[in-house]
Amino acid sequence: MREQGATVTDMNAGYPADCPSLPAYLLITSGSTHGICDNADPEAHMLDGPSIFSSISDAGRQWRVFAESMDTPCRRSDTSDDRYLVRHTAAPYYTSELDRCQRWQVPLGTPDAGALSEAIDAGLPAFSLVVPDRCNDMHGGAPCTGERVAVGDLWLQEWLPRLLAGPDYASGSLLVVITWDEAHSRQGNQIPTLVLHPSLAGTEITEPRDHCSTLRTVTDRLGLDPLGCAADVTPLVPPG
Repeated sequence: MREQGATVTDMNAGYPADCPSLPAYLLITSGSTHGICDNADPEAHMLDGPSIFSSISDAGRQWRVFAESMDTPCRRSDTSDDRYLVRHTAAPYYTSELDRCQRWQVPLGTPDAGALSEAIDAGLPAFSLVVPDRCNDMHGGAPCTGERVAVGDLWLQEWLPRLLAGPDYASGSLLVVITWDEAHSRQGNQIPTLVLHPSLAGTEITEPRDHCSTLRTVTDRLGLDPLGCAADVTPLVPPG
């Protein structure tokens, strides 16, 4: 993957390492953790104010969240098998997106069939958040088998060729960010991050970045105003 894009070598999650993963997704999508340091469901944290989802919608464009193992659109709680985790999808937490989420947060499908596969062929929306389930995102847990990193690598090996072979990537209109929500506190919340685009092949970004930079990358690429902490940071990679 590195030969197809940029490696960000000094990437920090950008929020306290003793907090769990929900704040990462709020930071990536709104530029703020909203003071949250837990993994509670949307019923506990209905958030007003702008997000990348509302910014895109207000601009007359569309977004999608493609969530693996989600059994109904915009599910607002974890599934009973504990594979789909609502906290990793972000959109259900924003009051402005309650209606659109029912249509635009959809089950992922497989590389051969389903929502993301069809969107790759037809043309992706302005912004897509692709969320593997807990067994494929390298977190692991009770319902999962196999070595966590190896399982996650296999998931990427199945999906990335499908995505990079699509017309959006071939035309240069698609920028793919592969990042993690958090790291262990012993690692100082340092996380691996890759940014894939034909123009970035073999690039290494050594300057410090964080999830505010992830959001700034998205808003810059879409021509939208930066949100929250994204207004004060450099994007992951130079604007293209």
